[in-house]
Amino acid sequence: MKVKNLNGTAVNKCNCKSWLDHWMKFSRQKANRCMVNDCRNLPEVGGHVQKDSKTDKSWYIVPLCKPCNGKKGEDIDIFDGVNLVSANVAETCGKK
Repeated sequence: MKVKNLNGTAVNKCNCKSWLDHWMKFSRQKANRCMVNDCRNLPEVGGHVQKDSKTDKSWYIVPLCKPCNGKKGEDIDIFDGVNLVSANVAETCGKK
């Protein structure tokens, strides 16, 4: 699945300990590795991404290593089976 890495999102906060914890909580999966297809690193962050889609401009979180998360605005190829978790806290950890 192609996604675009979003940069400049570090100021965004959620109610979870980290964005990686946010992904694990709402995907109900364990982050065992960076989700970029050709990467074997351990995940270090929950990276903000957008689908490669003309209609869906929502922001999502996926586990990434810091080098993959640092790819500025690049399209990256992630595993097809990875759950994309909404980065909209009003829909997730900030929901009342």
